[in-house]
Amino acid sequence: MTTGTNTYLESKPRYEILDGLRGVAALGVVLFHLMECYPSAISRWVMPHGFMSVDFFFALSGLVLGYAYDDRWDRMSVWGFFKRRLTRLQPMAVMGVIVGLCFFYYSGGPTFDMVDSAPWHMLLLEALLLICMIPLPQSMDLRGWGELTSINGPIWTLMYEYVANIMYALFLRRTGRKVLTVIVALCAILTADLCLQLNLWGNLTDEGYRYTVNGGFICNPEHIYRAMVRLMFPFTMGLLLSRIGRFISVKGGFAVASLLIVAMVATPMLSGFSPLCEGIFELCCVLLLFPIILSIGAGSRLEGQKASRICTFVGQLSFPLYITHYPIMYMHFSWVETHMDAPVGTHVFVGICSFLMSVGIAWACLKLYDEPVRDWLKEHWLKR
Repeated sequence: MTTGTNTYLESKPRYEILDGLRGVAALGVVLFHLMECYPSAISRWVMPHGFMSVDFFFALSGLVLGYAYDDRWDRMSVWGFFKRRLTRLQPMAVMGVIVGLCFFYYSGGPTFDMVDSAPWHMLLLEALLLICMIPLPQSMDLRGWGELTSINGPIWTLMYEYVANIMYALFLRRTGRKVLTVIVALCAILTADLCLQLNLWGNLTDEGYRYTVNGGFICNPEHIYRAMVRLMFPFTMGLLLSRIGRFISVKGGFAVASLLIVAMVATPMLSGFSPLCEGIFELCCVLLLFPIILSIGAGSRLEGQKASRICTFVGQLSFPLYITHYPIMYMHFSWVETHMDAPVGTHVFVGICSFLMSVGIAWACLKLYDEPVRDWLKEHWLKR
């Protein structure tokens, strides 16, 4: 390819290990949501920190965007950048809403007591708003949890991913390393505000979210602040790492980095010892562990075809799995709630079935919908 436009359309070599780590983190989210429906005596011991995979996704996004686009702005417009990001993200965003619609009325129960009475026309209206990435106020909640994306919870993170893309295109791409380092340091202070309950602005009042980065999926001032804090440090830190370009190379880098992610999400909740201990753990993960994992993932090499196939598979699966699994989790939650006295073996069997259903639907969405749609968009939209 010789023209400027075609050069712009070319893709750089991918960080295969980072793709694989995205898949490992996505699996951690699914396991976390499978256990979330059980009493705290159980859920705080089994994959209780899976929610931190969301923060890790933002860190991955910062590093990958910086690597992929920082040196292309001499031949790429802002609109051209947005077209590429829309092509990558929006097809699965639409499918996430569609899957949420299909499963919505199957997830009623004592916890989701508003589902059965939710008007179908309001459901369709909210689906249209979510496809357009418009967050829903609590007054439009149709499920009863107050989520800003009550048809399919994880879509809220995609909204903030778009916020990060906009900030990058309009501002962060122009910043030098020194300015970006200052931004990262300021964002680290905000992360400490959440984890250590410093309450610098007097806005951390939700008793259910003390000494933690968790939250952000409710449309109110505190949770919007939480979401922005969860976004800003990981994303800007990943972007800074991409510009520094000094990574850690270790043998078996994918295995090492994957074990670090598993250790993070599987560590039992430390709030039983002290809420501050839990906050310190989460702060250390975000400020220290995330950069180490990213550096290993970007600096190490895959060894052998088997490792490459694993990274490719879980990497391809990661986004579809993350964005489509939660409607199945709503149903799983409702089943658990009405069958809490069922034998342990039955709970394990139903959990495995829910997990396999999530993976199967995600893979089908990827191969039958997402890849063909993105290929069509690349051919008929991006190349214009």
